[in-house]
Amino acid sequence: MEQEDDNYPYSPWHPLYGNKNLLNIATKCRSWDCRVEKREMKVRDLGLGFDSDEIVLFKFCVGSCQSSRTNYDLALKALLQNGSLPRRTSRKVSNHPCCRPERYEPVSFMDAQTTWRTIQSLSAASCVCMG
Repeated sequence: MEQEDDNYPYSPWHPLYGNKNLLNIATKCRSWDCRVEKREMKVRDLGLGFDSDEIVLFKFCVGSCQSSRTNYDLALKALLQNGSLPRRTSRKVSNHPCCRPERYEPVSFMDAQTTWRTIQSLSAASCVCMG
């Protein structure tokens, strides 16, 4: 039997073969252009009004999602470029998918008054191309 293309996720030789969860994520974002990145940030720099000098690990989504474009995205882009849609409409529409959190994680820290705080849904746990 000939070996199938290793890049095809349904091939037994592909690293995601047999793992439905990873395969679903890979299908949503084929070239892995949408991903989680991490940065250490001061809590006060998050802009949520907490008084703390503590540093937390903030996870966020980055990526272009170019590989996730659909026929809708391509047609909308063409209509925006050729002026077929009214100008006031063209400023309000997005003609491409964006990389956004699929799931979030809470972040805990100690504030300046030595009280433990937890901010729910602050950090991205996983990212997908949406839209």
